[in-house]
Amino acid sequence: MLLIKIFLVFTLVAVLPSVFIYSRLNIKNARKLLKRYFWLPPLFITLGLVYLTFIASGKLLNDNDVIMGWLVMLYFGLVIPRFILSIILLISLPFHYFYKGLTRPLLIVAAILSFIVEGGLIYGIFIGRNQFEVKQFVYESPHIPQAFDNYKIAQISDLHMGGWIGNKAALKRFVSLVNHQNADVIVFTGDLVNQRAVELKGFDVILSELNSPDGVYSILGNHDYGSYYRYWRDSSEEVNNLLVLQDIQRKMGWKLLNNEHTFLQRDKDSIALIGVENDGEPPFSQFADLQKAMKGTDNYFQILLSHNPTHWKREVLPESNIDIMLAGHTHAMQLELFHRSLASLKYKEWSGAYYYGNRALYVNIGAGEIGIPFRLGAWPEITIITLKHKSIN
Repeated sequence: MLLIKIFLVFTLVAVLPSVFIYSRLNIKNARKLLKRYFWLPPLFITLGLVYLTFIASGKLLNDNDVIMGWLVMLYFGLVIPRFILSIILLISLPFHYFYKGLTRPLLIVAAILSFIVEGGLIYGIFIGRNQFEVKQFVYESPHIPQAFDNYKIAQISDLHMGGWIGNKAALKRFVSLVNHQNADVIVFTGDLVNQRAVELKGFDVILSELNSPDGVYSILGNHDYGSYYRYWRDSSEEVNNLLVLQDIQRKMGWKLLNNEHTFLQRDKDSIALIGVENDGEPPFSQFADLQKAMKGTDNYFQILLSHNPTHWKREVLPESNIDIMLAGHTHAMQLELFHRSLASLKYKEWSGAYYYGNRALYVNIGAGEIGIPFRLGAWPEITIITLKHKSIN
């Protein structure tokens, strides 16, 4: 039923603007070339939606989510110009009673707006999603041991490897850029794949090249458990998928922290690096055991890796003394304009640093994409967190 509703919405958005434009601009009296090809885009879209909704198997679509993402972008590319023009014509409709010569200026305005939007769409698809950005965050605290003053942590997140198919050169550049930061340790805050461990095939060798003096540590995100894939033969296959994903990370040289911790050492000083499994607000999975993960770390400076930033206020702040938490998950919805994103409607903490007294949360907006191969403004991120020992006067 949901699929039918989605089909109807997408079809109406594709067809109704063309119907309105056809009648409003009197296309039937236009040149033969325009009349002949005017209905091709909505017809093409409608036939495609019919095939995807009623003919193609659900498994085919689920197994090819990357292709589906590209089809979604093609849909928007075809629909946007006519949608913009129809909105402008609709808004201006009352003014035609006073001035009949509005049509040409409106067409020019619609063309300019369409050019801007389509330009942004094309940029986000072919350039923006590979426009890697290194962000700096300095965290000061008297709890940081002096031996860890200027200690650098490189945080990466949300790679969603299924989206890198055909884009290995960009991934190699990303890995090289991370290594070039010369961080003391690299941490990955979840969502290595979209749905299945098989997405890592051919990419694991590239990711294994990530290196730092204190190693590479990772945690699981909500997508890593395989729960979004609907065609497992049985529950054991889903469980095995997660085991394979964990084994691949081990072979890459990554150290997965599943509700556990490790100690990073400098001279005689140590800090605790704590990792929990995904803990999101419903309906996202909740597998974290924070108390188990942090047991024995109370007397140390504590860094927590937890995929979902909502975990911070739900449990971390009220039930622990953890100094800093590193998260991902939001992607800034892969669109950020003028430092604003629709992600802020769902997540109060969606990008960057948030302080609560002397304690801090940092949200990395990820380097991969989910759903659509597109990023604009919300460029794929590498975060360098520099720890600073703060003396107490």
